[in-house]
Amino acid sequence: MRTGSKLVTLAGMTAKITRINPGQLHETPGYHHITVVEAGRTAYLAGQCPLDRSGSLVGSGSLEVQVDQVAANALAALAAVDAEPEHVVRSVIYVRSDDRDVLGAAWRRLTDSALGPAFTTASTLLGVSQLGFTGQLIEVDLTVALPD
Repeated sequence: MRTGSKLVTLAGMTAKITRINPGQLHETPGYHHITVVEAGRTAYLAGQCPLDRSGSLVGSGSLEVQVDQVAANALAALAAVDAEPEHVVRSVIYVRSDDRDVLGAAWRRLTDSALGPAFTTASTLLGVSQLGFTGQLIEVDLTVALPD
């Protein structure tokens, strides 16, 4: 079993987050199969969409621009609860495509962004046929372990 245990400290409080890849399961491209949190508070972020502050969709037709906006929005939401990407314990990434290359490109852009550490945890990447806004290509749903 391959495990990685990390004691995360934020604002003087501590939460233990352990990420595990059991030896019986396949290797991953950076995420962990299991995340265990020993903390009492959790934040559930709404799906972060590629919308600007006024609620307008950005980057129509550009996955890269939309990924960047989603990452920026997710970082702002994390900051609002005094959290950082390392505090994310579960992510679900929805990409409007059934093309594995497009899904991979979205994954790589997210993991290469400032939000990247959020995706070392238990993560799911899904290709979907439709998202909530016309022209929307990506959405990210995050669960965060907050210190007591």
